[in-house]
Amino acid sequence: MTIIDVSTPPVRTDRAAELAGIKAQALAGPGERATEQQHAKGKLTARERIGLLLDEGSFHEIEALRRHRASGFGLEQKRPYTDGVVTGWGTVGGRTVFVYAHDFRIFGGALGEAHAEKIHKVMDLAEAAGAPLVSLNDGAGARIQEGVSALAGYGGIFQRNTRSSGVIPQISVMMGPCAGGAAYSPALTDFVFMVRGTSQMFITGPDVVRAVTGEEITQNGLGGADVHAAVSGVAAFAYDDEESCLEDVRHLLSLLPANNRETPPREAGGDPADRPTGALASIVPAHPQQAYDIRRVIEEVVDDGDHFEVQPGWAANVVCTLARMDGHVTAFVANQPAHLAGVLDIQASEKAARFVQFCDAFNIPIVTLVDVPGFLPGVGQEHGGIIRHGAKLLYAYCNATVPRISLVLRKAYGGAYIVMDSRSIGADLALAWPTNEIAVMGAEGAANVIFRREIAAAADPDATRAQKIKEYTTELMHPYYAAERGLVDDVVDPAETRSVLTSALAMLRPKYADLPSRKHGNPPV
Repeated sequence: MTIIDVSTPPVRTDRAAELAGIKAQALAGPGERATEQQHAKGKLTARERIGLLLDEGSFHEIEALRRHRASGFGLEQKRPYTDGVVTGWGTVGGRTVFVYAHDFRIFGGALGEAHAEKIHKVMDLAEAAGAPLVSLNDGAGARIQEGVSALAGYGGIFQRNTRSSGVIPQISVMMGPCAGGAAYSPALTDFVFMVRGTSQMFITGPDVVRAVTGEEITQNGLGGADVHAAVSGVAAFAYDDEESCLEDVRHLLSLLPANNRETPPREAGGDPADRPTGALASIVPAHPQQAYDIRRVIEEVVDDGDHFEVQPGWAANVVCTLARMDGHVTAFVANQPAHLAGVLDIQASEKAARFVQFCDAFNIPIVTLVDVPGFLPGVGQEHGGIIRHGAKLLYAYCNATVPRISLVLRKAYGGAYIVMDSRSIGADLALAWPTNEIAVMGAEGAANVIFRREIAAAADPDATRAQKIKEYTTELMHPYYAAERGLVDDVVDPAETRSVLTSALAMLRPKYADLPSRKHGNPPV
């Protein structure tokens, strides 16, 4: 039998002091030199970025003491705390947000097994807590020294991105390189922010492109912020610096609900719900072929003229933006007559479809402002699949159960009128201004088809054509034709637009609609 002397405490180190030292080491990272090198590239460190994103003092880090257990290629000699990614949660505007940030100073932010498991953990927590997830990306891809384990880590991220899609808002902020398979995680999230000059995204880099195709191109020319914001459509936003980028991430989060079971937070303001909008009559020309900027219409209608446009640099012929109406977050989808006359084409259809799907997933009502001459004609559009891509927008609207209001400002022709949330595809309210022209096609084109023989046989074809155009317009394109047939619920004075929309949105706010029981639909992706 062993007798233990308890008269004196056992000799032990001060565990609290040891813990403080370890945490300080984890917090400091690899040292001042690595931090200086990061700053020299025009980039902040992972913790500096988190500090700008979250409310001051709100960050709670998890797994700060995590270290990899890999060996070979010298890895066993390099086992830094955090393993190159900082994970945890904090608040933005007092609301919980989860975040992970690659630390480029450690292994170039490359993803290994432990690194991936930390990300998996914070993603699982975000889903369980029902709170948004923001990823601050600045990594060199998979950690080659760890082989297939790193690739499996990416698979776990992709699977979680997909599982959380439509459940919690997911935002990717690109602040450094993102190459190869790593680029698919941002593509699976709801919004991608990029910083000019320092962030790039591509599947195969310039060296591979050169080797395979012989094409010479820089990293920014291949996958920089402006390329993805204006050409590919991968990025929703592009910024000149990280500070303004993270400021807008915070603003976007203020417009979103925490999850799909909630509605976005209301912010009461001083803009009266029934404020007259008489300026609209001068903003929108009466002639259907005269261009104007639809954003001026939106600014006149929404609270304090403030809205947050998504993908402003890509598919500019349709505007997708978030604003507030009487303090409530509302989405606007609008044709843009200032660009390509506001036609729908492949890119515009994709842009609007994804935006509609996002808003429907997160309980954001949709107002659609219609001024569309049709779908863009051309061999390139037909061969590029305008039928399939246009059907994406049609599917998104038909599948949406949030409150939906459409307002025809001027022209609304053919299939594009139907697709732009017409009453026939489920809009809760279909409104129109007295300048509306809802028809199968424009009067001139219609007259040329219907009366082509009479026009050809006439002694004065031009005069006959003008007469037939006038007849068609008078008979089928007057502003009350659709209202008389129940396709428009009301014809409203432009000066009453804000008042009518805020009242209608308030009426529809309790709306509940359910879809048939099914595993999922099969949209034309």
